[in-house]
Amino acid sequence: MTKTPGLMVLGAALAAAGVAKAEPVDLSAYVDANGYLDMQALTCAQLDNTYQEDANLLAAWYSGWYNGLGHKHYLDYKNIRPAEHLMIQHCKEHPEEKIIQSIGYVLQEMRKANGINPQ
Repeated sequence: MTKTPGLMVLGAALAAAGVAKAEPVDLSAYVDANGYLDMQALTCAQLDNTYQEDANLLAAWYSGWYNGLGHKHYLDYKNIRPAEHLMIQHCKEHPEEKIIQSIGYVLQEMRKANGINPQ
């Protein structure tokens, strides 16, 4: 399967604005000497510079991580794609942030939209 460039949500707007985007980088470029990704260190800029398939993988991993922290055993299938989209939008605006910070922001916004008070 060929990888397609990710983050196409704003790609057309960037192209129209004349902003050149570098060729996407495979997530393997960010692994350490032992082959591990430090999921707490990945930045929004790194997410922006990867493939859609890798962004999907990251979204699924982070979803599992957050659900594990909450002792939940399910995947919110209807909300994972919208959450990923919001995370990508937020990351576009804050490339210096860690992905986990962006996810925290997205979860907070989704809770607000659903009338859930933050704790």
